[in-house]
Amino acid sequence: MKKISTGDRVRFLNSIGGGVVKGFQNKQVVIVEDEHGFDVPVLISECVVVESASDNKMGSFSDEGNFQEEILKGTKQQPEDSLPDVRISESYQPEETVEGEKITACIAYLPVDPKNLSTTRYECYFVNDSNYFLFFNYMNRDNNSWKSRYNGIVEPNTKIFLEEFGKNELNEIEKIAVQYIAFKHNKTYKFKNPCSVELRIDTVKFYKLHSFRENDYFEDNAIIYYIIKNDIPERELLISAGDLEQAMKEKEISERRPAKEPIRKRKSDPVIEVDLHINELIDTTAGMNNADILEYQMNKFNDVMKENIKNKNRRIVFIHGKGDGVLKTALLKELKKNYPSCYYQDASFQEYGYGATMVIIK
Repeated sequence: MKKISTGDRVRFLNSIGGGVVKGFQNKQVVIVEDEHGFDVPVLISECVVVESASDNKMGSFSDEGNFQEEILKGTKQQPEDSLPDVRISESYQPEETVEGEKITACIAYLPVDPKNLSTTRYECYFVNDSNYFLFFNYMNRDNNSWKSRYNGIVEPNTKIFLEEFGKNELNEIEKIAVQYIAFKHNKTYKFKNPCSVELRIDTVKFYKLHSFRENDYFEDNAIIYYIIKNDIPERELLISAGDLEQAMKEKEISERRPAKEPIRKRKSDPVIEVDLHINELIDTTAGMNNADILEYQMNKFNDVMKENIKNKNRRIVFIHGKGDGVLKTALLKELKKNYPSCYYQDASFQEYGYGATMVIIK
């Protein structure tokens, strides 16, 4: 595989950022000039070339990057008449975990400049949280067809950079799909079914800072869309006009059949979600200090509790964020003092991270 060379533009593999290669500190460390003009020493194994200084080809890796050098070549801009050149090192043996025997994978979106959300570009990553190699294809819906945006292999327990895009491209990713085949190299393993999942991306979230949340895979907040969790694929399938027509025909046929008395089950009360981030409650905090903001948030909390205190078994998730814990501490203190009969616990970690508390009215 081609080595990283001076002048190549690279992205950091396990953190946000990148820049232009200025030189080499030693055989393992490259000096990268970032977008602010600072020279940053980075392990060669943590860099991926996104634009070669010599031929502008995507996705070449350094020979110093152990497995990263061997597994992936070719991505977003492949010739139409060729497949990606994929090779796996014969000597590479990835570390495995007990949890990794069940595949979890997701697509992650992060803002390049979260402080300027109105103008920032975004980065897209594929996360493979499993002990398996995944040979995958990431694509978007283009009218009635599909367009591949990235394809290749991702090694076990690794995340890789897929692409960077601007707000003018958000409409392209409203409907995406990921397909993959899972395998292990030079060892036996349990068979995993090939996976094909279609998702609908809520692009409005990209304009709201609180939509980017704490997660298990990045130090920075991100929007996470799971492809599969613990071997169970997400099945949010996109419905075509042909599928809809077929469903209507089946419904018409079923309506001609003799009516049967259905088994009616009592519907459980839906979970109420209340976002206590101040920017979700009011338009501006001008003139408010921290104490004023906390008082406003707690007033909102008490209003919701009083509205629902008679609704037994009602579940309410209060999103307070992780932050410095001031709001969460005040919320728990209020629950103990004024709502002692109510049960509370941390909300779903997968959905909210550490940033939410679920209250059950008793």
